[in-house]
Amino acid sequence: MMGKPGYFELRNQLVEALRSSGYIKTGEVRRAFLAVPREEFVPESLADRAYIDTPLPIGHGQTISAPSMIAIMLENMDLEVGQNVLEIGSGSGYNAVLLHEMVKNRVITVERMPELVELAKSNIKATGYSGGVEVVSGDGTMGYSAGMPYDRILVTAGAPEIPEPLVQQLGPGGILGIPVGRWQGFQDFATVIKNEDGSTRKLSHGGCAFVPLIGKHGW
Repeated sequence: MMGKPGYFELRNQLVEALRSSGYIKTGEVRRAFLAVPREEFVPESLADRAYIDTPLPIGHGQTISAPSMIAIMLENMDLEVGQNVLEIGSGSGYNAVLLHEMVKNRVITVERMPELVELAKSNIKATGYSGGVEVVSGDGTMGYSAGMPYDRILVTAGAPEIPEPLVQQLGPGGILGIPVGRWQGFQDFATVIKNEDGSTRKLSHGGCAFVPLIGKHGW
């Protein structure tokens, strides 16, 4: 897709560093990272830092996650072409576009902050992904029932516990990825797998630090 001139080599260098460090494990995640121009999803004043492995501010007290953290999430979601995916926390739109690149299907992303809804829509349109990602304004802790059941739900903010509406909106065999833990500080990135009988099991994938998930079933 589109990107600023001169950034592809930096993108490639970052991807190879993430691969050699073990964050990127699969060809699918590698291809998604190479396809999406991260420099288009950060403030223009920070474009030269787009391919440093660090979180960056995107305004309104929110951040775009470090590429290594995004890779951890994507690698643990078992994403496949054709899946129905919901993201909670659009931010600047970057992660939703990566999800779309992996599933090659329309991704719905829910954002509670009006300013970020508009930012995500603008970035998604500017990079040519408007047909692949739908940005919805709302309380992400409630999910988005109009598009259920989902094969995958990925939450990009830290929750005090797993929101029940998100579990309910997963289809059988679905996976919910979510950081769970303290308000400010470290959380655990967990995946919740929904069995065919509706029961669930939870797997832990290590520590992380996200902005708080705000809403009825969050903070």
